[in-house]
This record gives sequence, C-alpha cells and structure tokens, in this order.
Amino acid sequence: MRPLSKVLPLLAAISMTWVAGAGCRPLSQHPIVIEAVEEVRGNSRVAEALGAPVACSSSVRGTAHEANGIATLEFDATGSKAKGVVVVEGKKTGGEWGVTMLELRPAGGAKISLTSDLEARTGTDTPKFDPSATPANATPVAPPGDIEIVLPPGPPGQ
Repeated sequence: MRPLSKVLPLLAAISMTWVAGAGCRPLSQHPIVIEAVEEVRGNSRVAEALGAPVACSSSVRGTAHEANGIATLEFDATGSKAKGVVVVEGKKTGGEWGVTMLELRPAGGAKISLTSDLEARTGTDTPKFDPSATPANATPVAPPGDIEIVLPPGPPGQ
C-alpha cells in the first residue's frame, strides 16, 4: 500500500486531467459571449457611441453556472472614439444558452440597451403578450353560483 503523501499528487493530476477533458473552456468561448460579441461588432449604435471599427476584448469577467443555468458576464469594447464595457446576461433553457440582457456601458456615457437589437437580428422565441387574444384551448367556464361565507361570532381578531 502506498503512503497517502504519494497518492495525493497522483489523484490531483488525474482530477486535473479529467476536468480539462470534461469541457472546461475560457469564458470568452461561452455561447452568450460569442453572440454578444457578434452583435456588438455589427451594431450601428455601438459604432456610433464608440467609433468604428469596434474591437472586443477576449478577457471576460463574471460567472456562468452550468448547474443552475444562469450567467452574468462582461468584457471591454473599444472603438476609435471611446471605450466601454459590454454586459451580457443569459439563461440556459432546455440545454441551450440564450441572451436575456445585453447592454453597452460607454465610459462616461449612458447605458445603451442592445437586447432588442439582438432579438430583432436573431429572432426571439418569446411569444408576445396580446391581452385581447382568445386563448387557444379556452373552454368557457360559468361563474360560480351564490357563495356563502360564515364568520365566527364575536369581534374581529379574537
């Protein structure tokens, strides 16, 4: 039997090899970052705010949790006139990541929401709410008849 001091380094090496092979990737390769970079580089409002051409840093900060499917990430964007920070949030649904919020925060300027620009370019699978629409599987239900509520005797609260 090997002493524990010789087994621990071996176990550490095996676990590091397993983690590397299990799909660890840099945050710059996260699906919502890739989608955000594509939108930022091609967005005319970003080019107007930062100056064209717009370059995105590959250094990404934040967290992306595969277990609960929530990510909040940010990276720097630089144009010919200014710099800014791009903030992207996403949710994993049905095994696929999707962007829920995308905005540019130019240095010294007001935030620019890019979420609707991204949705217009890529489409969205979120149905629009129409309060006047008739539900698809609506079965008319008659309202309940008379309802009688019996209160206990005595003053309220006792």
